[in-house]
Amino acid sequence: MPDIPDFIAEAHRQWSARWPEHADHMAAVTSVMRAQQLLLSRIEAVLKPYGLTFAAYEALRLLAFARTGTLPMGKMGTRLMVHPASVTNVIGRLERRGLVGRRSSPDDRRVVLATITPAGRELAEEATAALNESGFGIADLPAAQAAQITTALRPVRVSAGELAP
Repeated sequence: MPDIPDFIAEAHRQWSARWPEHADHMAAVTSVMRAQQLLLSRIEAVLKPYGLTFAAYEALRLLAFARTGTLPMGKMGTRLMVHPASVTNVIGRLERRGLVGRRSSPDDRRVVLATITPAGRELAEEATAALNESGFGIADLPAAQAAQITTALRPVRVSAGELAP
C-alpha cells in the first residue's frame, strides 16, 4: 500500500493548535465519515453487478425479511432510517425492474404497501451471498474487532437520540 498521509491526523494537529477542546470530537466525526465513504464504495462495488445501490439492497432485504414479504412504505422508511421520499424513489426503481410491487392497503387506502416479487427475493438472496462473501467491505478485520466497532458506535447513536441509554 502506498504511503498515504493521514489527513485526519493532520487536521487533528491543526485543530489542536487552534481549538484544542474540540480537536478529538472533530477527528472522531471525520474518521467516521471517511470510514462510511470507504465502506459504501466497497459495498456498492459488490452490488453493482446486481444493478443495486446499497439503499435498494436494504429495501429488498427488509422486504425479504418481512414474514409476508410486504410492508407499508412508511414503516420501511422508519426501519431504514430514511426520509419517506427516499423510500418512494427506491421502491419506484425496484418496481420498474419487476423486483417489487406497490398497492394500496385494503385496510387503509392512504397506506401504500410494497411487496417483494419472486425475482426480487432471488436477487436479494444473490446479493446477500455476495455481500457476506465480501465481508461487507471489512473482511480483513476479525469478527471481534467488527463487534468492537459496533459497540464503540452505540454511544454515538444514543447521544443522537436514536437509541435509549
